[in-house]
Amino acid sequence: MTIGNFDGVHLGHSALLRRCVELADEKESVSVVTFEPLPQAVFKPEAAPARLTTVYQKLLQLRAAGVDRTWMLRFDRSLASLPPREFVMRVLVEGLAARCVVVGEDFRFGHRREGDVAQLITLGEEFEFEVDTPRAVYLEEERVSSTSIRSALAAGNLERAAKMLGRPFRMEGHVVLGQQLGRKLGYPTANLRIRARPAAVQGIFAVYVRVPVYHGDQHGRHTWLPGVSSLGWRPTVGGREPLLEVHLFDFERDLYGQRLEVEFVAKLRDEAHFEAIEPLVAQMRRDEAAARLILENTQRPD
Repeated sequence: MTIGNFDGVHLGHSALLRRCVELADEKESVSVVTFEPLPQAVFKPEAAPARLTTVYQKLLQLRAAGVDRTWMLRFDRSLASLPPREFVMRVLVEGLAARCVVVGEDFRFGHRREGDVAQLITLGEEFEFEVDTPRAVYLEEERVSSTSIRSALAAGNLERAAKMLGRPFRMEGHVVLGQQLGRKLGYPTANLRIRARPAAVQGIFAVYVRVPVYHGDQHGRHTWLPGVSSLGWRPTVGGREPLLEVHLFDFERDLYGQRLEVEFVAKLRDEAHFEAIEPLVAQMRRDEAAARLILENTQRPD
């Protein structure tokens, strides 16, 4: 088993999960202990880090990596107050009967993060479980971590973020009814309310969007369509909450209530305030042209 936040399930996390799979025999399950919400969101909600994955996305990625069971602990001040030894005894020993615990070299646990790998090894000897610490994963001399990925996304470097994630950065959500202003401007959008706040990216992007197909024997299948998206507060039209708006090229079908997945391909620009609607529409046309050109030269997701 392994334990951690696993936000993003990036290449560093994948190394831990692969090691778990390698160590487990045919009779043993591969388990993950993870936390929701993220600890930083409990202690400093005003400075909580941007989420790289929703809970749903995280669970899918863990399953794809070969995890049999995911144990999601509600992170609160009561859990955070457990001393390292009590945390290990309650969660790893009594709760999961752990035989081998795989963690990163910088793993910390228990009250005020007082426990480290050395203490975990000592507790493992006491409670009869092994501890394994694979080496950290680096990309061009930078350690792959959720923090480094957030930095790349904030800088608009989607390519670097994708390399560290091991896949393109994506967001997902259900389409909700909006103000329908985009339709009036000639750019109808599917609006996805952002659950994970703050969002890891902001601005205007060229994207691919996974949408359901309902034609003949293809019912229940999905396809990826090109488009342009805006993720932000929509200052020109007085937006009051962050929203992910997606305009699909040459597409007219109603998508209300559908769950869409958005793959971010390239950042076009930052969000901007326009004094009037006319310059906004002109910029939207330029964004569409730029996105079409980028996506024509980008491989469509499978």
